[in-house]
Amino acid sequence: MINLKTKFKDFGLLETLVLASVIYVLSMLTWTAMTRSGVEEKANMIRNNHKQIVDFLNNQINVCDSNKDQETVWGAPCSADWLAQEIVAYIKDNIQLENPYDAKDSLIKTTVDPRLQAEGRAGQSTDKGVIFVTEGNFSSAPGSEWIVGTCFKSPCVAAGNNELVSVYR
Repeated sequence: MINLKTKFKDFGLLETLVLASVIYVLSMLTWTAMTRSGVEEKANMIRNNHKQIVDFLNNQINVCDSNKDQETVWGAPCSADWLAQEIVAYIKDNIQLENPYDAKDSLIKTTVDPRLQAEGRAGQSTDKGVIFVTEGNFSSAPGSEWIVGTCFKSPCVAAGNNELVSVYR
């Protein structure tokens, strides 16, 4: 019979710590490699959702620029300020998009500062997959800005893990 006590006689605390560290690093590398494709798929889906909403807004702006007497698809006059809540309600009801991180949570929300929500800050969590738009109404004045932002990968504050776009009228 093998005597384990003599085999591990010189195996102390430092050796145990090194072995545990190696096992942890290898398991984390394996887990990251196995889940990477799923994370990238979700991130691409969110990027596509963000692009669709920005394209939708830009298309409405272009339609209204060509004819100020017309109405938007959500029923607001082209020449008036656009209400943020009306735009968000129209998008929720008519543009079929899905948040891969939380199917029950709303895909699009208004917020005072979409930059903060999309980027997050150290120690502050944000909703991945949710598209944030400026809470204030979209003014009809030329050059008015409306911000659309989202976080598609953790940590949101890291470069390349969020997207912010300014839409101008």
